[in-house]
Amino acid sequence: MRVLVVGSGGREHALVWKLKQSPRIKQLFAAPGNAGIAELAECADLGASEVRRLADFAAKRGIDLTVVGPELPLTLGIVDEFESRGLRIFGANQRAAILEGSKVFTKRLMKKYKIPTGFFQTFYRVEDAKRYIQDVGAPIVVKADGLASGKGAIVCQTVKEALDAIKIIMEDRVFGDAGEKVVVEEFLCGEEASFLAFTDGETVLPMASSQDHKAVFDDDKGPNTGGMGAYSPAPVVTDEVHRKIMEQVMIPTVKAMAAEGRPYRGVLYAGLMIKGGEPKALEFNARFGDPEAQPLLVRMESDLLPVLEAVVDRRLHEVDIRWRPEPAVCVVMASGGYPGAHEKGKVISGLRAAARLKDVVVFHAGTALSGGKVVTSGGRVLGVTALGKDVPDAIARAYRAVEKIRWEGAHYRTDIGRKGLGRAA
Repeated sequence: MRVLVVGSGGREHALVWKLKQSPRIKQLFAAPGNAGIAELAECADLGASEVRRLADFAAKRGIDLTVVGPELPLTLGIVDEFESRGLRIFGANQRAAILEGSKVFTKRLMKKYKIPTGFFQTFYRVEDAKRYIQDVGAPIVVKADGLASGKGAIVCQTVKEALDAIKIIMEDRVFGDAGEKVVVEEFLCGEEASFLAFTDGETVLPMASSQDHKAVFDDDKGPNTGGMGAYSPAPVVTDEVHRKIMEQVMIPTVKAMAAEGRPYRGVLYAGLMIKGGEPKALEFNARFGDPEAQPLLVRMESDLLPVLEAVVDRRLHEVDIRWRPEPAVCVVMASGGYPGAHEKGKVISGLRAAARLKDVVVFHAGTALSGGKVVTSGGRVLGVTALGKDVPDAIARAYRAVEKIRWEGAHYRTDIGRKGLGRAA
């Protein structure tokens, strides 16, 4: 088989790394890929949002299956374009990808189908949003409606912070057109978890649990990012909580999308808040999480390819997934200044030394080749991922690898996985 992975981040490197292990895949391609992916796959100079050119490439090169990593091409209709040409592709189509593409749509869907979530209001006008915030007070969460690379949700502890968030999103348009509408919603207390599942529109096959670390600094301080690290499993997702998530969130959401005439196939990712053993949905994503994909795919014992094919062919009920019992931790190394302005082109050293460590995989995200050297080319640069016999061991292995890698201005959190220590002990 010939397989194409669309995207250039750490999630896509993890997908390529995992698919490379499948005995049935003879040739792997990535578009556009990065410096790490280039060691495993043939990279094509095509942007992830160049939908028609990607379909042309897949047809010309005889690609048997395309796997879409990022959310933007899904919301642009890459699945629809490929399927209209008779090309096999894994991912949510445009009508289903609205689940991530519009927070307004998603919150209304959850309310309509009684999927547990916080209260919310939608606003199209700045004045109305500000008036509501002054009425309800803080803490409160302000979200841009559209795609914002995981950074469009602003947790506000004071009314002033919330009013500033409205200005940033709706007036300053920091997130562009994503800020045409905002959702102002309840601030939910508890512990966050990421819950990902494969679905073919009927069967829902859960992955192992995981937990992301969104804030840029230790102790969940600072602005939100695309994710500064993740670990799997998340001990907060007990067997009982897992059952509730499936019965109250995942299965009802897939059924709701079908009832709305938007059958959902691909990866369904729920961002959850769990308090007192009760899950509430914060939002949904229409693809693998990044960085959650890195520890999940390292822990996945089964071949990924048959699962993807079963989703595409709508026979997911025929497959199952085996998971390694060992936990995995992913520490994201970012450029200085991220998620704000940051410099590119910094030479990275120590990659080989880190990769030689036992049970460590260094996934590239924002990297490129320049003059034969690997350099930084984005905000999140690497996802250093390690397996361990327990959570403390996985954390220690990941940070030992991180310490071997250097570039000017490198930044990372030092507390990834810490929330799992007490529960996992």
